[in-house]
Amino acid sequence: VQLQASGGGLVQAGGSLRLSCAALGRTFSSYVMSWFRQAPGKEREFVAAISWSGGYTYYGDSVKGRFTISRDNAKNMVYLQMNSLKPEDTAVYYCAADPSGGPIAYEYDYWGQGTLVTVSS
Repeated sequence: VQLQASGGGLVQAGGSLRLSCAALGRTFSSYVMSWFRQAPGKEREFVAAISWSGGYTYYGDSVKGRFTISRDNAKNMVYLQMNSLKPEDTAVYYCAADPSGGPIAYEYDYWGQGTLVTVSS
């Protein structure tokens, strides 16, 4: 599956952004879809994941209560709604796909190209 992330940009602290990830491939609904992020000089960090059907989601501790992951299998899309953004959320955000993905980046076989989110204070 090929992934393309979009929706990043510059936003003030407290603001919101919605990231999108388009997937090319007929088996999109067979994959756990996740978002990771990587800030300069830091390890890639798990943000959120959603199960095949969308019925189960889980989040990294740093974004719980502020971010929401969702998916639309009919459109082969996954989204990340980010609210109450903080400067420490600044990073390149990547969508990723795996048949049984978890919070560990190296478990994922497929990655999008990343979209930059910058949160100003």
